[in-house]
Amino acid sequence: MSFIIDKQTLDDLNIFGKQRSSIYNIFNNTHTRGGALLLEDMFNYPLADAFRIRQRTSIIRFFRELDRSFPFSNESFDIIEHYLENTDERSKLTMEEDNLQRKLKNIVGADTEFEALHKAVLAVMDMCNRLQDFLNGITGPIAEAWQPEVTAMQQLLKEPLLQFMREEKKSKKLNYAKVAEYDRLLRFVSREKIKKLLYHVYSMDVYMSVANVSKLRGFAFAETLDGRENMIEIEGMYHPGLSNPVSNQLRIDRSRNLIFLTGANMAGKSTFMKTLGITIFLAHMGFPVPARQMKFSVQQGLFTTINLSDNLNMGYSHFYAEVLRLKKVAEQAGKTERLVIIFDELFRGTNVKDAFDATVTVADAFAEKRDCTFILSTHIIEAGEVLKEKCDNINFVYFPTIMKEQMPEYTYRLTQGITNDRHGMMIIGNENIIGILKSRKQNAKTGVI
Repeated sequence: MSFIIDKQTLDDLNIFGKQRSSIYNIFNNTHTRGGALLLEDMFNYPLADAFRIRQRTSIIRFFRELDRSFPFSNESFDIIEHYLENTDERSKLTMEEDNLQRKLKNIVGADTEFEALHKAVLAVMDMCNRLQDFLNGITGPIAEAWQPEVTAMQQLLKEPLLQFMREEKKSKKLNYAKVAEYDRLLRFVSREKIKKLLYHVYSMDVYMSVANVSKLRGFAFAETLDGRENMIEIEGMYHPGLSNPVSNQLRIDRSRNLIFLTGANMAGKSTFMKTLGITIFLAHMGFPVPARQMKFSVQQGLFTTINLSDNLNMGYSHFYAEVLRLKKVAEQAGKTERLVIIFDELFRGTNVKDAFDATVTVADAFAEKRDCTFILSTHIIEAGEVLKEKCDNINFVYFPTIMKEQMPEYTYRLTQGITNDRHGMMIIGNENIIGILKSRKQNAKTGVI
């Protein structure tokens, strides 16, 4: 079963944002276009199988401990890809063309067709020889999960028809006859084998990129738990896109599977929810996570609603967009176990009374699904007091605000309980909003502009 995720969630978590701070861009330190595309594919399809997650994690851990640089010449790959795409038989070199006319042509001006093939053949040979040297240079044990790929690469490199590459390892220039023969073997006879080797190199590029980024940033490898118990435990979790993030910790299990989050604006609620979503997402890719440590039961999907907007084209108000989003998520939760569902300021698009009633009703219904995980943030703190009496599996947490000389300061530290902060009017007063409005009204009476 694949991990369920949708575009709203990818956008909320900035997985593929155009800015350098997107999660994909943070990990994309690849050297090849093929590696970048393979990494993008991994981001598009997180894993929902514990065995496959552990396999990928073990491979990345192996490359992190190996601590080796990407052993290939970056500029060669565009040449190789373009070269292998050309399967036109008419582009082959023939011995009949190796005549006086071609040699005279080469004296007058460069034989561009021959030079292009010569350069491409040398590039393929160089890639294969560097790959062989890299594999030969690994002295310690190889990650068990990566061993099948290593075996496949070694078998391809030992193909009898490709042994000329080791013999020509030090060659910088080949004569016409050799280029014609090697081109025939590489581009036509063994083309699919070379493409398989190229794919393995792209995979190595991804593994090395993720390993190097995680080592540089101090990301941790999450522990994937067995069994069907629904549990997520994270310590020292922080947002990877912030320069000076504050870390937090959280434990979620069946006895506390709904997080009821409160706090003032700017206190850190949305950032925390994005951080949690990103961390869970990366864990299900088998990638290192921005935390000190993490243990988790494999989930079947992740849905977030953090930056939901209205839909002018469809004529949907913000509230109706919220309702439709809630309906979609509820339907998915009704047929799928182990979903992580995150709603930021649910029902912000309606009046306070309806928002209160809806928050209590929906949270109560969510709490009954103990095989799923829910994180709900709200400013309707009164709803929390009601839910305390109705449900025994809700974890009430908040981000506090400390007032110093009428100015708010935020700790960004998750704290147990429900906030009692009511500093909205104080902040409005600090910004002198009412004074500005009254001043403009007075100026209008006196004719002053």
